[in-house]
Amino acid sequence: MSAPDLLEAWRDHLALARRRSPHTVLAYVATAARLLAALPPPHDWATLARLEVGDVRTQLAARRADGIGNVSAARELSALKAFLAFARTQVGGADAPAPRLRGPRIKKGLPRPVTPDDAVNLAAMVEGEGSEPWIGARDRAVLLLLYGAGLRIAEALSLTAAALPLADVLTVTGKGGRQRVVPILPIVKAAVEDYAAKVPFPLARSEPLFRGAKGGPLAQAMIQRAVARARTVLGLPATATPHALRHSFATHLLGAGADLRSLQELLGHASLSSTQIYTKVDAATLLDVYRNAHPRA
Repeated sequence: MSAPDLLEAWRDHLALARRRSPHTVLAYVATAARLLAALPPPHDWATLARLEVGDVRTQLAARRADGIGNVSAARELSALKAFLAFARTQVGGADAPAPRLRGPRIKKGLPRPVTPDDAVNLAAMVEGEGSEPWIGARDRAVLLLLYGAGLRIAEALSLTAAALPLADVLTVTGKGGRQRVVPILPIVKAAVEDYAAKVPFPLARSEPLFRGAKGGPLAQAMIQRAVARARTVLGLPATATPHALRHSFATHLLGAGADLRSLQELLGHASLSSTQIYTKVDAATLLDVYRNAHPRA
């Protein structure tokens, strides 16, 4: 079996059996390819299954020499462990432990939400800055889906025209193929309908709802660039990103009294622990308000 065969089997396992996102599949396959390139022949599952902690450490050291940081190193280690564990299952060693190696410690920062006014102003600014009216309407509709419905940017851009006309709720397919139902506010519905009325390309039900300037699927980078331009004009910090709008959706709901379980469902988190970080965000927001407003802060 050749290295390309191994990588193809690994790619199929991640995409089909594990239902990982395209970004995860791409990153994990790239990690596996780097490992195989560093190993002498033969390239087969049995060879990979025999690799030990020292081999993994050597590979990580080589990546560190390339200049990757702690976060990238931790992801590389996770991908290596997963690949080698898969290799062991291919030679009948499903119960054999994969090499154990502790990754670098990563300091987790809290999400930085924007204020409700800033979220609305961002959406309005990208509309006004669009190179064409339909592009401005498109960018505003995407941002309102992130802030008004808590969608990830990839979830918004994966919507097809079959979602039209928007109802009061929308079924969204998130990470791992998990589906959830989110409520759609009138302002969000109106923004999407405005875009759909202006887009110059036919919106077949099976085709992407949001289109690029030439009619193809809209890339995330285009929304990120539009937000970067808008936040500069508005004087907002670099943390005011499209993903920050989803954080803001969660933080503002929590601050308004939403319970964690309901928030977990709305965000599409697989575990409650992923949602609990927003309790810290809310506390941090309150502390900022206190420090800025209290005369003795």
